[in-house]
Amino acid sequence: MSDKRAVNLGEPWFSRVLTPSYLPTFIATLVVVIAGFLADNQNLVISEARERALVADELNPIRSRIESSINGNLQLVRGLIGTIATEPGMQQQRFGELARSIFTERSQLRHIAAAPDLVVSMVYPTSGNERVVGLDYRKNESQRTAVMRVRETGKMVLAGPVDLVQGGKGLIGRFPVSTDFGGGSNRFWGVVSAVIDVDRLYRDSGLVSSTLGIDIAIAGRDGLGREGAVFFGDPAIFSQAPVEMSVSLPGGSWSIAAIPKGGWPATPANAWQIRLLIAIGALMIIVPMLFTGRLMAERQRNIRALKQSKDQLQELSHRLKIALDTSEIGIWELDIESGKLLWDGRMRELYGIGNSMRETYEDWKNTLHPDDLVRAEEEFAEARASGGAYNSEFRIRLAGGEVRHIRAIGSTHVGADGRRKIVGVNWDVTADFETRATLSEAKRLAEAHSSELEAARHRMEFNALHDPLTGLPNRRFLDQILAERSQHFDDRAKLSIFHMDLDRFKQINDTLGHAAGDEILRHAAELLRRNAREGDFVARIGGDEFVIIRQSHGQDEDGGLASRVIEAMSVPVRYKDQECRIGVSIGIAAQSLAEDELSQVLVNADIALYEAKRRGRNRHETFTGALKTAVFQTKQTADEILRGLERNEFIAHFQPQFCPTSLDVIGVEALVRWDHPTKGLLSPHAFLKTAEDINVVALIDQKILEQALFQIWRWEANGIRIPKVSVNLSYPRLRDDGLIERLKQMRIPEGRLSFELLESISFDENDVTVLSNIERIKELGIDIEIDDFGTGYASILSLTKLTPRRLKIDRQLIVPILTSPAQRRLVESIIDIGTSLGIEVIAEGVETLEHARILKDLGCHGLQGYAFARPMNANDLATFVFERRWQAA
Repeated sequence: MSDKRAVNLGEPWFSRVLTPSYLPTFIATLVVVIAGFLADNQNLVISEARERALVADELNPIRSRIESSINGNLQLVRGLIGTIATEPGMQQQRFGELARSIFTERSQLRHIAAAPDLVVSMVYPTSGNERVVGLDYRKNESQRTAVMRVRETGKMVLAGPVDLVQGGKGLIGRFPVSTDFGGGSNRFWGVVSAVIDVDRLYRDSGLVSSTLGIDIAIAGRDGLGREGAVFFGDPAIFSQAPVEMSVSLPGGSWSIAAIPKGGWPATPANAWQIRLLIAIGALMIIVPMLFTGRLMAERQRNIRALKQSKDQLQELSHRLKIALDTSEIGIWELDIESGKLLWDGRMRELYGIGNSMRETYEDWKNTLHPDDLVRAEEEFAEARASGGAYNSEFRIRLAGGEVRHIRAIGSTHVGADGRRKIVGVNWDVTADFETRATLSEAKRLAEAHSSELEAARHRMEFNALHDPLTGLPNRRFLDQILAERSQHFDDRAKLSIFHMDLDRFKQINDTLGHAAGDEILRHAAELLRRNAREGDFVARIGGDEFVIIRQSHGQDEDGGLASRVIEAMSVPVRYKDQECRIGVSIGIAAQSLAEDELSQVLVNADIALYEAKRRGRNRHETFTGALKTAVFQTKQTADEILRGLERNEFIAHFQPQFCPTSLDVIGVEALVRWDHPTKGLLSPHAFLKTAEDINVVALIDQKILEQALFQIWRWEANGIRIPKVSVNLSYPRLRDDGLIERLKQMRIPEGRLSFELLESISFDENDVTVLSNIERIKELGIDIEIDDFGTGYASILSLTKLTPRRLKIDRQLIVPILTSPAQRRLVESIIDIGTSLGIEVIAEGVETLEHARILKDLGCHGLQGYAFARPMNANDLATFVFERRWQAA
């Protein structure tokens, strides 16, 4: 009974309460709650209505004052407008006299401005409003819309509040003014704007009074009503169920809203008194009914508990029988004093004993396996002596020789007759024992397999971290060292990194095959092992690249190792009767502090390696701050070039070319300039080398070509004819398969464009793309010129093969002709060769008029240089040619 009662008390409270005994209480509670809610809600409605009436009483006078003030102010202006309509030629003096009479009245007018043709020319008062004069409403973003609305509708428009040109804010009433045009028609004269001082309006209307008990917001900028913007107060007021009123204005309206200071009260002032009375009445009704329901429910539970206890006892007895039958557990009991042993049928089956058993302790003892006999008796004797729990596991031997493993548990207790007894159970665990034996063997095998897997894992880790060809650590191992140096080196030691790249390795790989290349790599790895110290980290990180990381003992020792490696690598290696010679370039970088990031030191070593290659290979270079600065500056320049291309910072300047006889302009050369945002105008020597490294010279050429073509047409449209424009064409662009198609898509005037090819370009007969593009360029009506003649590969044979239209003698050959007869004869020979081949010859670097005279005498066809003009932008060139300034000079 007590157990069942405990179970019931543990049930959820709602299962105990939701019974028929409590139904009247529930109904009464529901009725009381509904009545209380309705009473509280009615009190809230009445309180809200009272609050809104108080807010409306305080807001209505303010609305009336605003409405009357604005309408009164605007009405004062209408007489002035009628006068202007009859005197359209009114000037400032007359306007000021009329306006002054208006300002004598009590009003909030700040000033009045008249704008014939929408440009303010008259204002009163003038003092403080000088900035308004000359204001063109059509160009003022903040006022243009309202003014154009006045003009289109022909009606007065109230705009604002707006920011005034002379400072502050105001409401602007804009009146259209029309004059009699004769014949009964009117002509739009302009606009008269009357500015009402917003601050005075707010103050006179009581909006900013410190005694207000409400928060106010006004919407309807430009008279747009509720759809207009909020210009006074907190816009959030309109979302808090405010008291709203409309302020009627000429040509529109405002919406004025108000809520009590601090917002609407969440609850009425008397809410808690009302709720307390409701709660007291509810308790007086519900508590007695609840107490009665509890007594009835308790009686019903006691009746059910008695019945459930009986049913549960029967169920438990049945379940115990089923459990014992299913689990095949035998039950026994031993009377300790008499030694009498009681077994159930399952115990007899378990021990293989029939009904002939005398049921004594000795009968159980005789079934025990000889090897377990002593231990099993000791465990049983200890349980009898101590009176504690009995727990044992032993083997028994049946009559037929079968051995079973038995697990026994029991406990000591005093029976109803006062005698000490042990009651327990036995069950057969032979299968469990065999399973444990199987699992133990499986565990042993699994441990052996795990050991094999661990060894395989170590082999895999070694293979993953080492190069299979050379046996050296690989890039992955290097990355681990860079991330956690303590795996290999002392954290307090400063380290040096050697980044090495084999020279001429690719040639050996390409000529003798990959097997020879592999032999060279193994040979190089062995040389590095022999020259490295014990504890140095030597790795092959890919291809023919190697790295050594070692504890640094100074720059001299690092240089000594590098020199030994270079010397050892220079010794020839024999492979299948072939003598293979390789070299090595080495970049060295050392930590300044032991805490320096090794990944950055590797980057520094890579920079030094690049410098070693740049200086001729088969050498070593050590990273320095100056080297880093140079690399950084190159990278910075490259980044700025790419940004400059995106922002169109590369522009064309043009240097004229002149006829030696007539001094007429016979053409211009388009030269690239970089209009750098911080460094100013830069010539090609400041960026061309870096542009070549990042392969954007072709892009720069294309932009200069586009600008040159645009200027040809622009000059032509302005009556300035430039016979031809020469544009540089770089070798990468000349080899571009898509060059001709792009040129065909451009608007190129025939015979007016010439491409300059550097003489340093080698015109190899085997370069089919270059020769084909040159011929197709000519077919497009574009001339070919050889630039910087005398400094590159061009020969008489190449001139006859290419048949250029012109060649330009480099300035290095022109400058010395004033003082060197030999140089003069050389230039004369070049001019004679060009003339004999039908090629025009242009001289660059003409710096003095004496140069020009000599070149004229030598038969030169064109002159270009500072003696006549420097390179200039397109606009300056147009002015220069139009005014023929070189003749004046």
